[in-house]
Amino acid sequence: MVKLKDVKINIATAIAAAFGFIIALIWKEIIVGLFAAYGLEINNITPGDYVGQVIAIISGIIITIVCVFGIIYFVKWGGIEKK
Repeated sequence: MVKLKDVKINIATAIAAAFGFIIALIWKEIIVGLFAAYGLEINNITPGDYVGQVIAIISGIIITIVCVFGIIYFVKWGGIEKK
């Protein structure tokens, strides 16, 4: 029989991994956009658009912070223990 604690641990692990994936995707877009802004055309951040670049970095930082808090919350909710 599957215990509720095991289900919560698995759900919390999956959600924490999803938050980590979101963080990685956001920073990938920011980094690719900054490369494009300085000559390696990979994304849509315009060269010389420093306001857009700063906004992209700030939004990446904010999303990272929110996701880290989400990871912490779901790890505690799921009862995942450090080994």
